[in-house]
Amino acid sequence: MNDATRRHRDGSGPEAGIRIDRDYLLDTLLALLNTPSPSGYTDGIVHMVGQELERLDIEFDLTRRGAIRAVLRGRERHPARALVAHLDTLGAIVKRLQPNGRLSVVPIGHWSARFSEGARCTIFTDDGRHRGTILPLKASGHTFGGEIDKLPVGWDYVELRVDALVDNERDLEALGIRVGDIIAVDPNPEVGPNDFINSRYLDDKAGVATLLAAAEAVQRSGVKPPVDTYLLFTISEEVGSGASSILHGEIAEMVTIDNGTTAPGQASRETGVTVAMMDSAGPFDFHLTRKLLALCADNGISHQRDVFRHYRSDSASAIEAGNDLRTALVCFGIDASHGYERIHRSALDDLAKLEALYMLSEPTFKRDAKPLGPLTGFPVPPDWDEEETAERLGTPAPAEEAAEPHK
Repeated sequence: MNDATRRHRDGSGPEAGIRIDRDYLLDTLLALLNTPSPSGYTDGIVHMVGQELERLDIEFDLTRRGAIRAVLRGRERHPARALVAHLDTLGAIVKRLQPNGRLSVVPIGHWSARFSEGARCTIFTDDGRHRGTILPLKASGHTFGGEIDKLPVGWDYVELRVDALVDNERDLEALGIRVGDIIAVDPNPEVGPNDFINSRYLDDKAGVATLLAAAEAVQRSGVKPPVDTYLLFTISEEVGSGASSILHGEIAEMVTIDNGTTAPGQASRETGVTVAMMDSAGPFDFHLTRKLLALCADNGISHQRDVFRHYRSDSASAIEAGNDLRTALVCFGIDASHGYERIHRSALDDLAKLEALYMLSEPTFKRDAKPLGPLTGFPVPPDWDEEETAERLGTPAPAEEAAEPHK
């Protein structure tokens, strides 16, 4: 049993009065979705989130490239913790100016070209922007007949039609379009009367919105977290580097916020919180994950566990960069990830509440305040009997009143 789950379940802790502002969460999400931010073109959304943090009176710094490290100061500095969500999205980039006046494109991040066909988009040039549509090479049924249904799926079989009178490469160059121009595909968000939200890039702008909503709730409550709690917003998760460049040694544990895939063979749902037990980078920290599950159970938050095979997150990049910290992953369920995505609003409310509760909870292990320490105090497997463990390790047996978890 870890330090943070050794608590009383009477609901009397300072987090009991936390309330998520659902309207703020939704408004923030829509503003994020309508701010283009494919990996490599994130300056605009960095300014947007930075301005919102200023409005919430949350201090923050930027890395050279624009990753954001904000902090809610705690009653103690250590062991600090972090929550992280990524600002960057999928996108595309101009690979070649074609003789027919159209553009060859390749993806930014990993997504199927089948989800690009028919998409409206913006091409960002060195000093301006142009609108256009990504289309299959054979887009006209009146011209190609049944051949349009036989065209393979892939980025070699689509092209970008620019909304301008262009017939060749020279015309494209005259518009200022060049190889390497970044392309943002329109998200087309839609909020239904039954609380379903459809849009591209809910991964991970929905995660960013929940993190801001949780921070807003904590700030509004006036309750100070037990320890310094960092809010990290990364700008290159979709291309692999993610949180690797924004961490520092003070952070002992980090919870990543991202999407959980609702698909055959997966336990994720579009409602409740999905707590990931493992992704392609390996299992998440045993103790931190169980702490989050306990917070859900103790506070009536609907949740489920899942394992992701073809998935990696900011947690993976942090560990692979050599950071020694506990990591976990909590998710909102999403259908058709990296495509035309759909989530349910209630999942965002639940996830934001869990994040706020985590911000106000005690550290998972207070001994993690120091990067190195002795064997004494290091956690033991949960199936070890406490009295036998105390005798084996030569430490005092736990007091009876500490046996029940408290908040």
